[in-house]
Amino acid sequence: MHFFSHKKGELYAEDVPVKELINKFGTPLYIYSYGTLIRHIRAYEEAFCEVPHIICYAVKANSNLAILRIFAELGIGADIVSGGELFRALKAGIKPYKIVFAGVGKTDEEIEYALKNNILMFNVESEAELHKINEKAKNLKKVASVALRVNPDIDPKTHKYIATGLKSSKFGIPIEKALDYYKLAKSMKNIKVIGIHKHIGSQITETSAYVEALNKILSLYDQLANYDMEIEYIDIGGGLGITYRDEEPPHPKELADVLIPLVKNKKGKLIIEPGRSIVGNAGILVTKVLYTKETEQKNFIIVDAGMNDLIRPTLYGSYHEIQPVTPGKKEKIVADIVGPICESGDFLAKDREIEKVSAGEYLAVMSAGAYGFSMSSNYNSRPRVAEVLVKGDQYALIRKRETYKDLIRNEIVPEELL
Repeated sequence: MHFFSHKKGELYAEDVPVKELINKFGTPLYIYSYGTLIRHIRAYEEAFCEVPHIICYAVKANSNLAILRIFAELGIGADIVSGGELFRALKAGIKPYKIVFAGVGKTDEEIEYALKNNILMFNVESEAELHKINEKAKNLKKVASVALRVNPDIDPKTHKYIATGLKSSKFGIPIEKALDYYKLAKSMKNIKVIGIHKHIGSQITETSAYVEALNKILSLYDQLANYDMEIEYIDIGGGLGITYRDEEPPHPKELADVLIPLVKNKKGKLIIEPGRSIVGNAGILVTKVLYTKETEQKNFIIVDAGMNDLIRPTLYGSYHEIQPVTPGKKEKIVADIVGPICESGDFLAKDREIEKVSAGEYLAVMSAGAYGFSMSSNYNSRPRVAEVLVKGDQYALIRKRETYKDLIRNEIVPEELL
């Protein structure tokens, strides 16, 4: 669900005409709905209210500080995968004791930064990382709380780039070796084992994969009790999908209904790490039509947003609904909607049926709140776009549009070498 709808013949973000935001802030422009964000967080909280739990928002989905502040004020935690995401989460006011740190390549500096800020736990992904965290904790005279990220070898039936729980994936510890790794962790003086973690992928649209993975993890959980390891946190990861086109992903309540019976008699507190399902449909990308072009084989609608602004269609072949900001009763055409980037892979849609539009009109790319701006870049030396948050009939700029000067701010020309 989201609060973007057509009223009075034009697209609105909550109670604000999108055209008004375009006139004030220009395009391309990311627009987020406060009401949608709140609604989605509450859906998770209500769904899992029967069991002790922490919602740890997956910061990588959308890391804007204003959005993180909304979550902090709701008491939400954070699932982070870098020192930069930890910095953002803390800056936004998210409590360190609600932050979990995943990722296969944590650096020495990132581990030390997290230890100094007393995060809830590291989700450890390899034996080498376990030794490294123990070493850094010893140097800082601390004890590091950890969960081991266990790879249950479950196919989440999603895009291969975002499937993380298969045996061939770089993520996690093979489940058949997990008990040995837990024994190793327990023997380390500066490690405290407090959790068990799994995350099988993203944009998952069936609950069966969650159930299968959790059953495997809970079997290990029961084994650990025999070795005097009491697990305080059962981290089930995130990955619940959203509707981009015709997908029918489960509601958080449907997910909770199949998972809660499995964990309600366990002592561990549940950690859930939603990202896309919170912010995905809470944001849109608005773009201006620059030109239209017809060839013998194709119709092209050339817009001012490119793959550097929204890379998902190029990277994953993903679908985003695209609609006119001010629709009319015009004929439909089939066209490629492409950006200005100097790459044939620069497109927002291929062979898309869409209302015929002209230069100067605007299009809204829907479901762009997750992995939109957070994956954007300055490719082709294009300044990154502005972001706006709408709440009812009010709105505020939450990221300024970059300037050409911003592009070279950190670059140095070493005159002594030239």
